[in-house]
Amino acid sequence: MNIEAFFKVSYGLYIIAAEHDGKQSGYIANTAFQVTAEPPRFAISCSKDNYTVDVIRKSGSFSISILEKYESADLIKLFGYKSTSELDKFDKIKYITGKTGAPIVVDNCIAWFECEVEQEIQLDTHVIFVGKMVANDLLDGSKEPITYAFYRDVKKGMAPKNAPTYLRKDIAEDKTEESVEEAETGDIYSCQLCGYEYDPAEGDPDNGIPPGTPFADLPEDWECPVCGAGKEDFIKE
Repeated sequence: MNIEAFFKVSYGLYIIAAEHDGKQSGYIANTAFQVTAEPPRFAISCSKDNYTVDVIRKSGSFSISILEKYESADLIKLFGYKSTSELDKFDKIKYITGKTGAPIVVDNCIAWFECEVEQEIQLDTHVIFVGKMVANDLLDGSKEPITYAFYRDVKKGMAPKNAPTYLRKDIAEDKTEESVEEAETGDIYSCQLCGYEYDPAEGDPDNGIPPGTPFADLPEDWECPVCGAGKEDFIKE
């Protein structure tokens, strides 16, 4: 099997959200797609381990928000690597409430769809929900949607562990974690939680880290720009 072939399948990145009995929930998905035109229907794939899967099932509805290409890092970090059971993901973001009661994220999003669940398909690790669209809107037609390819190749991110496309990054048995003090200027360090690779040659300009900054010289409170992990969660490549 050639794993690289899987990365050639095209995906977007979306926020799937739902609400039941006052509890709002949401997650990052790369599998949300239109399946019929008349009437318009969408399908989403949700891990059975996701808190949101039960919220969707009980509410009978969900929303799909299409993330904007260049300004979605904080939302991906929040909805992709944090659990609704641990914090309120909707506390400090912009969202509206749809016809079904589902929260619809509008922060850094260019369009959204709201759907009522018509069918649920059980698979080994995931549930596929098929929903009929009941409302939608275009928020900003001038911006581009982020794609998984852009997220992976440019932002150096990887799919969250519950994504249906998740492939755990192999770490050789003879690799050992080295202290930050032993790091060389050109060493690349990877996040053990999400797979993001910090390359000193590129730095982290979005967070004020200029190109040419060795991993050892990063501030102690620096966090992974993809998932928010600390420096202690990185290992040398």
